[in-house]
Amino acid sequence: MIKNLRELYQYRALLWSLTVRELRARYRASVLGFLWTFLNPTLSMAVYALVFGKLMPNPDSHYPYTVFAALLPWIYFSSSIAGGASSVSDRRDLLTKVRFPAQVLPATVVATNLVNYLLSLPLLIALGLVFGVTPTWHFAFFIPMVLLQTLFTLALTYLLSALNVAFRDLQHIVVNLLQLAFFLTPVLWRIGLAPEWAHRPILYLNPMAALVNGYRDIFVDQHLPHYKPLLAVTGVSFALLWVGSVVFERRREEFAELI
Repeated sequence: MIKNLRELYQYRALLWSLTVRELRARYRASVLGFLWTFLNPTLSMAVYALVFGKLMPNPDSHYPYTVFAALLPWIYFSSSIAGGASSVSDRRDLLTKVRFPAQVLPATVVATNLVNYLLSLPLLIALGLVFGVTPTWHFAFFIPMVLLQTLFTLALTYLLSALNVAFRDLQHIVVNLLQLAFFLTPVLWRIGLAPEWAHRPILYLNPMAALVNGYRDIFVDQHLPHYKPLLAVTGVSFALLWVGSVVFERRREEFAELI
């Protein structure tokens, strides 16, 4: 684990270069370009707010903002996992020509989506002002929250990208599992509204539930996040990063042959 993190730092210039290249390529042929960074989550929020905030009864007076605060980190996570699972198997051009540091590829996907997430934050704050939610000192806790989510996302991405090289169906399974996980994660609903049998102990088995709820605590409810679920996510993230790094390191020499 330490070796992989050290190598990521060693190749940080390459990581940043690939991230910038990916960001430019993502919207190169688009008329609106980087505006899609704001439009994609905004349009999704508008649809969910219409269906669950207007067509269905909802006691939350600023439901669109409540959803948006949870939707942005979910998009960051799901886009990173979906793209990261095939990040190694899709880059045969790099892995077969030179001795390329393969661990940079999953990290590039995560870094690209992290930048998109950060660019969307001004829109989140602006939407909060529309609904009368002004920033408070609790917003400072966004930094440890996003660092924790990045650690968890990177750990899971390493593991999935290494396994997907030999088992290509995994990337398709992951996409379908993410759709299921979206509705099991409190993005469109609050944990307090869950049935008694599915209350916090069970829901927090999903690390993203704790993270999404933490973001909502600081942005919407404006109080400190519940630390116990986040400590559990921290432990899971480090354990997963260790497992993912071991699997990735053991299979790295096979990547060029298998793809």
